[in-house]
Amino acid sequence: MAVTQPAASPVETRAATVRNPYSVLPNWLYPTFVVVALSLFALYAAWVVLFFKDGRFGPYLSPFNSPELRVTVAGFAIPTGIWIFWIPLVFRFTCYYYRKAIFRGYLWHPRSCAVTEPPRGKYEGETGFFVFNNLHRFAFYVIVVQTGFLWYDAVTAFWYQGGFHLGLGSLLMLLNVICISAYVFGCHAFRHLAGGARDCLSCSRARYRLWRGITVLNVRHELWAWVSMFTVWGVDLYIRLGIVGVIPHAGWA
Repeated sequence: MAVTQPAASPVETRAATVRNPYSVLPNWLYPTFVVVALSLFALYAAWVVLFFKDGRFGPYLSPFNSPELRVTVAGFAIPTGIWIFWIPLVFRFTCYYYRKAIFRGYLWHPRSCAVTEPPRGKYEGETGFFVFNNLHRFAFYVIVVQTGFLWYDAVTAFWYQGGFHLGLGSLLMLLNVICISAYVFGCHAFRHLAGGARDCLSCSRARYRLWRGITVLNVRHELWAWVSMFTVWGVDLYIRLGIVGVIPHAGWA
């Protein structure tokens, strides 16, 4: 006698079609990528900041050296990056996305709740290890100022030796500052600044529109965090290779 199976409910049908986008990836891949990428970038940044006194190549100025400060102590020129590096460091290190990345990467927590975690102490969140993330809202004000300098550097890179200049470095610097701006102005601190502390956000049309614009960037905050880090890395590497003579300085226009 044939047994008729009951038809699947709409909820069961939908659940069967929904798939975790990370389920096809091994659990170790994401935390390993975070640890390797952030560690290599940190080592590269430390090398640049400590051992390069300057970051200018023709009309191009490295983001690690902007704004361009030249200080000499007892006849010794202090590397420009010494005075600058703490600004993006504090902003990124206290960023809410990087908190998640550090927690999942360096502390080796998997992305999925269904994956068994290694034994460790109780998570204390904002009241414990990550209490320093409260500095993020103050670091935002400082990084905005530095972003303004980066825009100035990107624009002036199109003007060299009294005329218009267009080269690969010009385009890289423009791309870099656009990505940094998307990361900075899409951060949670700016979103809260625009939309927080109000019982009726939509009552203020200007603030509501600003908040919605920030939210467009905020939903891709993770993407902008990574992309802007690699554009900073790429621009600086291009300029360093130019300084040591590996890449010749030649504009297209």
